[in-house]
Amino acid sequence: MPAGKKNSLTDVEGILVGHYTDVQAASGVSVVICPEGATAGVDVRGSAPGTRETDLLAPLNLVEKVQAVVLTGGSVYGLSTADGVVRWLAEKGWRFPLGNNNVAPIVPAAAQNEIGRAAADCMARAIIRAVLAAASLHNMIAFCDLRAR
Repeated sequence: MPAGKKNSLTDVEGILVGHYTDVQAASGVSVVICPEGATAGVDVRGSAPGTRETDLLAPLNLVEKVQAVVLTGGSVYGLSTADGVVRWLAEKGWRFPLGNNNVAPIVPAAAQNEIGRAAADCMARAIIRAVLAAASLHNMIAFCDLRAR
């Protein structure tokens, strides 16, 4: 199969990707957004997995599609980046439909256990906004450096 234009995940039509790296903390976060939803699966291993909503991906569960996937550093603090992604997707109406016009974006997340290197504030709201802005403005991986702003 021939490679795409950029030979990356962003070559897939309808997939949006955003990324932020904090060089000083040696950590970062990536978000893959699927506005139309996408079928997802996971294989969680290890004695201390840092995950969120991965149980929803089991084939027998109600949820059939996810709206985004978050891969992050920062251990337990990094998992909080999924909160910002959920809010952003809900504002756009990209979600699992609930009654009474309520929405529930499905955003599984996994974190690398690097708590000793990444400070809790490494995954601040500004970082989440930068990742989502990159994904929404460009169908490409965007590297943002908020310290320069």
